[in-house]
Amino acid sequence: MRRCAILLMEAREALIVKRREFITLLGGLAASPLAARAQQGDRVRRIAMLSPLRANDPEDTARHAAFLEALKQLGWSEGRNLRIEGRWSAGDPTITSKQAKELVAIEPDVILATGNAGAAAILKTTRSMPVVFVLVPDPVGAGLVDSLADPGGNATGFVRVGRT
Repeated sequence: MRRCAILLMEAREALIVKRREFITLLGGLAASPLAARAQQGDRVRRIAMLSPLRANDPEDTARHAAFLEALKQLGWSEGRNLRIEGRWSAGDPTITSKQAKELVAIEPDVILATGNAGAAAILKTTRSMPVVFVLVPDPVGAGLVDSLADPGGNATGFVRVGRT
């Protein structure tokens, strides 16, 4: 988690982050707990993803493709050494909560949560699994982390500072 916090601080310091660079950095962050253990055998690692969008939403599809490409560049590929479990809530809080519980129950190696509602639902369900959040404007104000410099707990993520 310390490596994740350092990457978060570097991302925060950048005033202009291009979308593609952001998604690539996200891939590196989400894969970092996995990459650290990549030499420990042939076990398939699992990433759980919770999105507030609808399944097959064009924006979400583009993010997912970029995420998979970034993971591929790090040596991870779905079906070979990686399995990704995705859930989409279409913005429904009841579905978000239910899917957060489902994703925690599969015991993934890391959970990627998009938006305040998804991150909050995941963190309400687990305080032990690594959680990476994205598209959360104020994670401190939302109670997801203690501070940007030192998130504490099991969560870290990205905040957008400046213009893209």
